Amino acid sequence: MSPESTGQNEHYLRVFWRGFRTWRGNRPFWAGLFTMVGGLPIAYFPYANMHLGNITLAMSTTAGAGSLIIGILLITLGLTMWFHHIVRVFAGVAAILLALISIPVANIGGFLIGFLFSLLGGALSISWAPGTLAAEQPAKHTAGRSPQGPEAPEGSVPDGTEQQHDAGPAYSPGPAPWSDDSTNGKVEANGGRNSAG
Repeated sequence: MSPESTGQNEHYLRVFWRGFRTWRGNRPFWAGLFTMVGGLPIAYFPYANMHLGNITLAMSTTAGAGSLIIGILLITLGLTMWFHHIVRVFAGVAAILLALISIPVANIGGFLIGFLFSLLGGALSISWAPGTLAAEQPAKHTAGRSPQGPEAPEGSVPDGTEQQHDAGPAYSPGPAPWSDDSTNGKVEANGGRNSAG
């Protein structure tokens, strides 16, 4: 074995980080994180008590149960964005609606902290789209030109043979609206004139 070969000597933290980056790239990670972070202050503040020396300030209001439900739903939607990203648009719309509902219900949306994080997470979830790797994209000639010369029709290879596509049936337009029945939809390249015989 030469000292240049790497083999399986990678540190386990690098392997874990690479796996985490791959997992994170396949789902709306930041949308789920912001939504969950937004749900925490919405659920926490109505039940929080602040201690100033010997004085206890109770921040609990009549919106305690509603705030708890909204906060738990936002955290659940954030986890849904992570582990079931097929429904990311629904989860994003629901997160935005819950963030808006939290303004009158949950202490001005968790003192605007939870509202802003949930709103941002919902918007990111709606706008996220799965990416494609460069290796998965088909190689195309630039501007439809073949390496041998002028513009080649789509689906042809440089030797002139046609490739088969699985796109479905070929498109065949009907007769042109300006043609008459004598040409059956075919116009000859004779200076734009049709021949009568």
